[in-house]
Amino acid sequence: MRSRGPAPGAPACALLGHTVPMRLPRPRSLAGQLFAMQVLLVALVVAGCALFTYVSDRRQARTAAERQVTAAALAIAAAPTVREAVGAPEPTRVLQPYAEKVRREADLTFVTIMSPEGIRYTHPTPDRIGERFLGHRAEALRGRTFSETYRGTLGVSVRVVTPVKDGDRVTGLVSAGIDVTAISERLRHQVLLLLVTAAAALLLGGTGTYVINRRLRRHTHGMNATELALVHDYHEAALHAVREGLLMLDGHRAVALLNDGARELLGLPPGGYVGRPVAELGLPRGLTGALLASEPRVDEVHLTEERVLVVNTSPVSGGQRSGTVVTLRDHTELRALMGELDAERSFGKALRAQAHEAANRLHTVVSLVELGRPEEAVEFATAELELAQALTDRMTGAVGEP
Repeated sequence: MRSRGPAPGAPACALLGHTVPMRLPRPRSLAGQLFAMQVLLVALVVAGCALFTYVSDRRQARTAAERQVTAAALAIAAAPTVREAVGAPEPTRVLQPYAEKVRREADLTFVTIMSPEGIRYTHPTPDRIGERFLGHRAEALRGRTFSETYRGTLGVSVRVVTPVKDGDRVTGLVSAGIDVTAISERLRHQVLLLLVTAAAALLLGGTGTYVINRRLRRHTHGMNATELALVHDYHEAALHAVREGLLMLDGHRAVALLNDGARELLGLPPGGYVGRPVAELGLPRGLTGALLASEPRVDEVHLTEERVLVVNTSPVSGGQRSGTVVTLRDHTELRALMGELDAERSFGKALRAQAHEAANRLHTVVSLVELGRPEEAVEFATAELELAQALTDRMTGAVGEP
């Protein structure tokens, strides 16, 4: 039975007859994550400040416009020319030129002087003169000045309506206003300046964040948080697993790192030693001097109360001395084994010498027998035995039984 081939469009890995596991993308480095977070935070702060400033400037622009039209309306209503003209038979002939002059000088959208009934005496569009004013007048007719935002013949405007009084009698009304579009135009320059400032702040913040995170990336070797945690765990496990002692000192000769092996070899009780000066650890003077020395020490032997230590020191510098790395090895057992080996070697030499001496004596006895002098051979052998026995008795008598 023929096997079916792979379906058209099958992946290349399936065509080769095996499955290749898909590699997941490597998580972003810690520096990259912090950079993205900081850029987002800077952008949010800048956007928030820009929005707050825009709203504040817009409110201030509206308030300034209200103050401007209020001052203009009150000044017009108090002008003697206006107070006299509103009661004249043809008020428009006097008031229209005056109102237009004030409007242009005060940079207003309109200045409308009207009768108490709302009939316009003046208007920027002369065709509108004589028509009824579009807006509220009740407050002004009661002798009070008020402001409002209202859509009139010239569009939506911020306007103020104030009465023209002759004593306590309201003889006319004055309305001055600024189109909201004009207010927005006044605000446009501030908005552009605000946008430029926000962009500069964002660029400056992003550049500073990039520089800081580039340095952080260099110090963390581009690793992400998981990798850094693994490196720390492996470091701690290896540091406390080795039997050799590892001691690191900072630039002030204080303990920066002390593993369990070093604490045991130095005979220090359990406790926190990081930050403590080496001189306060209670170590032998010679060992303390070696640890504090600026020159490196190689395989120096130092004695503590219980151990024989081999000490190596290596200064760590980056332009100036910034610390010392110290390694400690225990040579107590090695020294004991070397002593036993020396004793065994001495004992072996003594045995070889004794065997040689015994061979010489035996050769002497044999020679006397061959020469036919057995009595002398027996006498010589007996004397040697008595001498050996005497030495043995003297040694056992001096040592005694345990």
